[in-house]
Amino acid sequence: MAKQPVRVVQIIARMNVGGPAVIVADLMRSLDKSAVEQTLITGYCDENEADYLETVATDVKATRIAGLGRSVSLVADVRAFFALVGMLRELRPDIVHTHTAKAGVLGRLASMLAGRKVKRVHTFHGHLLHGYFSGWKVRLVIAIEKFLAKRTDVLLAVGNKVKDDLLAVGIGKADQYKVFFPGLKDPKKFEKAKVRAAFDMEDGLTYIAFVGRLTQIKRPDRLLDVAAEIKSRGLKARIIIAGEGDLFEKSKARANEQGLPITFLGWRKDISELFAASDIAVLTSDNEGIPLTLIQAAQAGLPIVATEVGSMGDIVIHESNGYLTDTSPAAITDALEKLIVDPVLRQIMGTAGRERAVGYFSLEKMSQDHTELYQLLHR
Repeated sequence: MAKQPVRVVQIIARMNVGGPAVIVADLMRSLDKSAVEQTLITGYCDENEADYLETVATDVKATRIAGLGRSVSLVADVRAFFALVGMLRELRPDIVHTHTAKAGVLGRLASMLAGRKVKRVHTFHGHLLHGYFSGWKVRLVIAIEKFLAKRTDVLLAVGNKVKDDLLAVGIGKADQYKVFFPGLKDPKKFEKAKVRAAFDMEDGLTYIAFVGRLTQIKRPDRLLDVAAEIKSRGLKARIIIAGEGDLFEKSKARANEQGLPITFLGWRKDISELFAASDIAVLTSDNEGIPLTLIQAAQAGLPIVATEVGSMGDIVIHESNGYLTDTSPAAITDALEKLIVDPVLRQIMGTAGRERAVGYFSLEKMSQDHTELYQLLHR
């Protein structure tokens, strides 16, 4: 008799364009259906967010639950919770795998109330303790996560620093954790001259790519400060930004007012082409889990300059495939300047980054890690 596949329900608050959505979508696509049968449950994106399922992963099917998204509303959250309970009772999964903070709370609690023995897995995609909450809210989040960790079979972290920080505040035990790096498909190959022409890039300029949401945690204001430093130092470089968010218009207005060397592209589907056309990747965040955009940049052979926060160090090995800096615009610009003026250094660091990406951040490895985990829990 053929062995039945493991039934897994993936629950994520919303599939807005960003790392968690990419990881979940790739899990839905890449796992062998004869081994793992998956169902995706998610909420709706906010008005100022691009929905990854509608813009990129149009082939991935999901069941939507109103109220499961980012916004917190007691009435909507309670409705979403009981809708989850009903769905889990109907689906009868072997494993409930939750992603992101709100879905992690509602999904795990719903699986307890659904009335069937089920294994619980939760992925921490970022540093929920830094940059998102403050004061009593942090203490409340820690208390909730401690409670849920005791009722979760496996806690996954996307980076080593993410795991270490959670353990340091008493969330879960060391033997509950596994670090699963995100994995991405190998990018297509592009002819640099052609893609540079497609983005109207000028000869003689070094292009620095920033890909991400323009929200406070990503610190676009700091990126603009870096652009101002580049301008004041007379460096032949330009920053090109792919992404939007609640600070998009404000950032554009400041860049225009100050005549900063920045191009705003808005949301883009051709990120692989952008990285192929660019020379350096940069990220100026206050907090990160393990940003997929930097993995993409490394795959494209770009050296990386990033603030030393979160699990950036799992991707960027300082002075090997890029630079990790403090959060001051001057320090970020200093690192960028080394690369702007030295194309040979860019090539050496870019090659090192590509080799690291192949070894640690492949889609095949991520898929295998999850499949083996699900099968182990289902024994």
